[in-house]
Amino acid sequence: MRDFQLIFRVTCLGLICFSLMPFNARAEMAPLADEALSDISGRGGIYLSGDVSINEVGGPVQNQYFGRCDEQDKKCGARFAYRLKEDGGWLVLDELRGKFSFEGLTLRLRSIDSGFGGDGEQFNRDVIEVGLPNIVRFNDVRFKMAASSTARPIDPGFRQTDIFAIEMQGDVIMRGNLLVFPDGTP
Repeated sequence: MRDFQLIFRVTCLGLICFSLMPFNARAEMAPLADEALSDISGRGGIYLSGDVSINEVGGPVQNQYFGRCDEQDKKCGARFAYRLKEDGGWLVLDELRGKFSFEGLTLRLRSIDSGFGGDGEQFNRDVIEVGLPNIVRFNDVRFKMAASSTARPIDPGFRQTDIFAIEMQGDVIMRGNLLVFPDGTP
């Protein structure tokens, strides 16, 4: 009963405040004609902000290669493998872990119908545009870049050569757009 009385009082107070507003402050919804609507351009896409943590203390996969971060004979973190050619080797980001934060990353489709200022052929397709946020904060982000013979370290014939290790702490300024070009047919 008490909750009902509180809701009733708040509703009455809101109605009283609304009725005391000047008439011209209360806007009325009105339909737009096709001509007026054609002059309005919207911006489609997704605006993202967040904190991303990747295996800060080790991943859930535990096998002969991966394990907990306190195990000296195991690797700690996630692994991303990219094959650069159909019959080529693998470029891997290994032992990836840490946390990064960003605000204002955008994703949208962008139509490219030019030859890139004379530098290429006509493309005439949509690409994914990733609008980079102004600042990305890194907190104890670590990974190794390596060349590998297989995608997974448990695959037969696995050999890996670590190229370099990266540790990131602090703010990085990222400006501009990253275009992702589709390959093949969906």
